[in-house]
Amino acid sequence: MKLDILKLDASKAGNIDLAEEIFGLEVRRDILHRMVNWQLAKRRAGTHKVKEKSEVSATTKKFVRQKGSGGARHGSRKAAQFRGGGTVHGPRVRDHAHDLTKKFRKLALKTALSAKAKDGKLIVLDNAEFSDAKTKNLVAVFGKLGWKSALIIDGAQVNEGFARAARNIPQIDVLPEIGANVYDILRRDTLVLTKGAVEALEARLK
Repeated sequence: MKLDILKLDASKAGNIDLAEEIFGLEVRRDILHRMVNWQLAKRRAGTHKVKEKSEVSATTKKFVRQKGSGGARHGSRKAAQFRGGGTVHGPRVRDHAHDLTKKFRKLALKTALSAKAKDGKLIVLDNAEFSDAKTKNLVAVFGKLGWKSALIIDGAQVNEGFARAARNIPQIDVLPEIGANVYDILRRDTLVLTKGAVEALEARLK
């Protein structure tokens, strides 16, 4: 698969051959769905908690006599049916993460890259370096390129000036190659890879 390499001024800087086994796979929505669920579950804090019957502060005195009241035989105000009582079957502190094999996670990343390539929303950039590191100037550059919602993935390290200028632009994310992940790729409309990112991803995923 051949793609043109663009510069930030929208001019061409040659072309690049993309590996079919990474950027040309069949797009399977089930794989992407499972991977996104895994990522979102893994990032959940799991610190939700309610007080159960044993944790509520209330009297344990038997407040209604056992017989003769015509009511139920209550033994504690901590029961769930009373105001201030404990919650039954409420959330507890737990880890929401579940397992996915490395092989599956690698396949999911390849599938996400292939999905962007198939939709024509994959762009290869010569490099992500910006000498005039100001957000206003970078917004103008992205406007000319038509990038309103984009994930830009660089090589091993992101250019500091470029990342700083892009930091405050809505719906623009900049990541190093090691941070490439399915959720961030899918949540942005355009995927922009530098030549360094393409080389690193192909070395990592082949």
